[in-house]
Amino acid sequence: MNSIIIKKQFLSTILFVAFSLFSFVAVAQNTGVIRGFVYDKADGEPVMFTNVKIKGTGIGSPTDVNGFYQISNAPVGKVTIEVTNIQYVTKEITFDVTKGKIYTKNIYLEVNEKMLGEVEISAEGQENKKQVKMSMIKATKKEIQAVPAIGGEADLATYFQTVPGVVSTGDQGGQMYIRGGSPVQNKVLLDGMVIYNPFHSIGFFSVFDTEIIRNADIYTGGFGAEYGGRISSIMDITTKDGNKQKFTGRVAVNPFGSKLTLEGPIKKMKEGGNSTISYVLSGKTSYLEKTSKVLYSYVDTAGLPYNYTDLYGKISINGGNGSKANFFGFNFTDNVKWKELLDLNWKSRGAGANFVMVPAATPVLIKGRFNFSNYDITLAETDPNTGLIDKKKARNSSIDGFTLGFDFKYFKKDDEIKYGLEINGFKTNFNFENSVGRKIEQVDNTTAVSGYLDYKIVRNRFVINPGFRLQYYTSLGNFSPEPRLGIKFNANEKLRIKFAGGVYSQNLISSNSDRDVVNLFYGFLSGPDNLQDDIKKENGEVVKRKHKLQKANHAILGFEYDLTKRWGLNVEGYYKRFTQLTNMNRNKIYNDDANNSKIPDLLKKDFIIETGNAYGTDFVLKYTDDRIYLWAVYSIGKVTRWDGTQTYSPVFDRRHNVNLVGTYIMGEKKKWELNARWNFGTGLPFTQIQGFTQFVDFNQGGIGTDYTTSNSNNVDIVYGGLYKGRLSTYHRLDLALKRKVVLKNKTKMEITASVTNVYSRKNIFYVEPVSNTKVNQLPILPSLGFSWRF
Repeated sequence: MNSIIIKKQFLSTILFVAFSLFSFVAVAQNTGVIRGFVYDKADGEPVMFTNVKIKGTGIGSPTDVNGFYQISNAPVGKVTIEVTNIQYVTKEITFDVTKGKIYTKNIYLEVNEKMLGEVEISAEGQENKKQVKMSMIKATKKEIQAVPAIGGEADLATYFQTVPGVVSTGDQGGQMYIRGGSPVQNKVLLDGMVIYNPFHSIGFFSVFDTEIIRNADIYTGGFGAEYGGRISSIMDITTKDGNKQKFTGRVAVNPFGSKLTLEGPIKKMKEGGNSTISYVLSGKTSYLEKTSKVLYSYVDTAGLPYNYTDLYGKISINGGNGSKANFFGFNFTDNVKWKELLDLNWKSRGAGANFVMVPAATPVLIKGRFNFSNYDITLAETDPNTGLIDKKKARNSSIDGFTLGFDFKYFKKDDEIKYGLEINGFKTNFNFENSVGRKIEQVDNTTAVSGYLDYKIVRNRFVINPGFRLQYYTSLGNFSPEPRLGIKFNANEKLRIKFAGGVYSQNLISSNSDRDVVNLFYGFLSGPDNLQDDIKKENGEVVKRKHKLQKANHAILGFEYDLTKRWGLNVEGYYKRFTQLTNMNRNKIYNDDANNSKIPDLLKKDFIIETGNAYGTDFVLKYTDDRIYLWAVYSIGKVTRWDGTQTYSPVFDRRHNVNLVGTYIMGEKKKWELNARWNFGTGLPFTQIQGFTQFVDFNQGGIGTDYTTSNSNNVDIVYGGLYKGRLSTYHRLDLALKRKVVLKNKTKMEITASVTNVYSRKNIFYVEPVSNTKVNQLPILPSLGFSWRF
C-alpha cells in the first residue's frame, strides 16, 4: 500500500511541475516569435543544423535534428530572416512582427550547385558558442561515410570505433566500451526505442542502415538530465522520414552482404505547406558464411561463420505546420556457428511511434514516444567430454521492454527549458551455468518512473546548463536523485572552456563469463535478488549494501579551440567513479541455502558488488572543407575494478588508442573519393594460464582415493591472476576508393574497392587456453562493392 502511495505522489509531483511550466510559457513576451521547420525542397527531408537568423543582427537559432527553428526574441516591426547553409541557396523571408504574436513559417531550400566558400558562417560554429556540448559527437551520414567501408558499405559500427574514448575488443564478437563503461552501461536509442544489442557478432557491422540515418548524437559522458537509465554513455539515432516528392531507392551488393533501401511519398509534399505521408524501408543481409569459402578461404577453409539480417520500416505523417507523427518497426537477427565450439543465435524486434507537436498559441515544442522492444539470445557450447555442441546446457537470456515518454521544450531568447516524464518497464529471463557448474537463474519484472528538468541559460560569455533527474525504481523501491550540470565559458572567438558532471544510475545489468575464450554471449537481467549484503571496500572496511542499483558519478573538464576556420581542436579530461557495479560472481562454489549459512557471500552469492574508476584524456583534431575531411583522435586512459578481494584491470582497459581518418574527394566533378583509417591501440588485458592439474574423481574410491596415483582423462586449468597479462599492440590500416558514375536516366552507380587490414597485421584475437595457441583477428580482406541509386 505504501509503495502505491509513493508512486501516486511521485507522478502527481511530476505532472504538477510539467503543467505549471506549460502554463508559464504561454505568457506573452515583449517581442515576437518566429518559428517553423526548414526542409530540402527536393525530397522534403529536414535540413539540420542550419543558421536561421535575423539579417543584420546576431539574433537567430540553428535548426535541430527535425529541422525546427525558433527565434523567441524577434524585435517588433519589419524584420528579414536569413537562412544559410553551405549546401543550399541562401533564402530570405520578411515578417512584420507584432508584440507577443507567434509566426509559424516552414522554409524550403534548394540545393546550391556551387558550394559557398569560407565566408559562410556554419551553424555548428554558432551552436558551439550557445551549447555546452560536452563529450558529444554529432554523426551524420557524411561523417559515417568518411570511414573506409568494410566490404564497400559504410557502417555506424566502424565509425563508432573512431569516436574518442571508445575501445573495441576485436573484429569478431567485439563489443564497444566507452570511457570505462561496459556495453550494458551504454544506452542505444533508435527513434526513441531501446536497442539492446546494436552490433553484430562480426564487429564490422551494426544493425543500422547508414542510408536511412539522419543523425546520431553520441554522448561519451556527462550527458544532461534528458537522458537516464544508464551510467556510462548514450547513442541517440534518428532516421530519415523518407522522400516526400518521389519514389527512390538504392541497391548495394558486395562480398559481405547486400542491402535494399526504398522510400517515397504516399501523399506528396507541396511548398505551400500541405500535409504529407512518406515511408522508408530498409533491409540488409549477410552471406559471408558462403562467399568467404570462395573469396577468403585463406582465412579459414570452413568460411567465416557469421550471418545476419536487419529489417526496418517507417511511415511519417507530417502536418502543414510541421507537426508530425512517425510509426516504425524493426527485426534484427544474428547467427554464429563457430568451429564446432559454439552455436549462437540472437534476435531483436520492436515497434513504436513518436510525435513532434507545435502548438499554435505557445512557443513550446512537445515531443512524445511509445515503443516496445524485445531481445533474445541463446548460446550452446561444446561439451568437453563429448566434443559436441550441447544444446541442453545452452545459456539463454531475454528481455522485453517498453517506454512511454513526453518532453516539453520552451524557448526564451537564447535560453531553453526542457522538462519531461518517462516510464520504462522490462521483463528479464536469464539462466546461466558458471565455470564450476553452479546454475544461476532469474526471472524479474521491473518498472522505472522518471522526471527531469533541464535549463540552459545563455548570459554574456557563459552558457550554464543545470539539470535534475529523479528516477524511481518501483520494483526495488529506490529513489535516485540525479543532479546534472554543464558550463561553458566563451573566453574569446576561438577558445571555449567547458565542464560537465552528474550522477547516474541504472537497474539493468549484463552477465558474461570472464572465462569465455570468445565472449559472444550477452545476457540481461535487472537488479538481482541473490546479491551480496556485506561489501568490502578497498580500505578493508565492511559496509552494508544500501540498494541494488548500479551508480556512477561523472566529472569532465575540457576546452575547444578553433585553430582556423577549418581546423578545430577539442581536449577533454574525464573521471568516472563507479560507486556500485553488479557483476557475475566468478568465485561462487556453494549453493546459497541454509546448509551454507556461514559461508561468506563471495563464495555463494550469484552476484557480487564491485566499484571502479575510469579516467583519462581525449584529444580530437578535425579539419573539413568541401573536398577534404580529416579526423585525428588520441585517447589515454586507465580503468580499474575492485571486486572485494582484488583490484584488477578489466578486459577493455586500453591505455593508449589512436585513430586517424581521412577523406579526399578528387576530380573536377568530384567523382572520385579516397578514404583511409589507421588505428593503433596498446594491448588489452587477458588472464594467463599458469598450468594444468589432473582432475581426480573421488566418487570411485571415496576419501581413500590416492590422488598421487589416480589417473584421469580430464584436466583442470590453473589460471593466473585475473587479467594480469597483456596482449600485443593492435594496429590496422583500412583503405577505400570510390567512383561515382551518373547514368543516362539520371540514376547513379557507385563502385567501391576497399581493403581491410591492408598490411595484414596479425593482431591477436585470443589465446586458446589448453593448447596455448594464439588465434589472430581477421587478416587482409579486399573487396569490391557496387551500389545503384534510382
